[in-house]
Amino acid sequence: MKLHSGSVAVITGAGSGIGRALAINLAAKGCALALADKNAQGLEETVQLLRSTTPSTCTTYVLDVGDNKAVEQFAADVVQQYGKVDLLINNAGVALGGTFEQLTLEQFEWLFQINFWGTVYGVTAFLPILKQQPDAHIVNLSSVFGLFAVPGQTAYTASKFAVRGFTETLRQELARTTVKVSSVHPGGIKTNIARNARFAKMTDEEAKRGRIYFERVLTLPPETAAAIIVQGIERNAPRILVGRDARVMDLIQRVFPVNYPRAMKALQRFIR
Repeated sequence: MKLHSGSVAVITGAGSGIGRALAINLAAKGCALALADKNAQGLEETVQLLRSTTPSTCTTYVLDVGDNKAVEQFAADVVQQYGKVDLLINNAGVALGGTFEQLTLEQFEWLFQINFWGTVYGVTAFLPILKQQPDAHIVNLSSVFGLFAVPGQTAYTASKFAVRGFTETLRQELARTTVKVSSVHPGGIKTNIARNARFAKMTDEEAKRGRIYFERVLTLPPETAAAIIVQGIERNAPRILVGRDARVMDLIQRVFPVNYPRAMKALQRFIR
């Protein structure tokens, strides 16, 4: 799609990381923004950054994307404010470390409510208004973990595979409409997701090691990730791979669709 000063973009999870970087990138293109996040302070920090860099119109909403009624009201408020929506970016998400046997069902459901159902709720609420536009786009954030399975990330991986499957199916179903659909698969992006991640039945020391590991591998600046995503949106790319690691993992999974776990272990030994 072509992004311009008349475009209205909705971004969830805009209080930090990729969501904040996307807001700044799109504001620089003149887009009007409707930004949502559960973290009110993070949202305000995003707004302050926007005000210091661009005169773009921006409204904010404190929102739990896992609350369907709240998402419906959010969509109604945005339409009332702007009269239309051209771009929906379902970016909000959470992380949860742990094997299947370490996780409780409550933890599993908590993560899916945000990562998967939050995405579905967003599409459900905004699709009718998006279909009224001559050129519209839905962007759903999956993950590199939506391309291949990772032990110790059972719930997170499952949720991101679900987002990918939902997005790819939706793309086909909307192919004859004016709405394009993209799934985004970020690799190691330097955001707060590791710092804010929950961990299953682990000791404090195990959880600390997990956070340290992820902070070590999450290195790509969110601004770079946002630029890649926006370029993908403008190209109407069906799948947007963010980072060299994501491209490598995608290639390995394609070449070794069944035995990629073995290939990944061999690659890790080689890197070390």
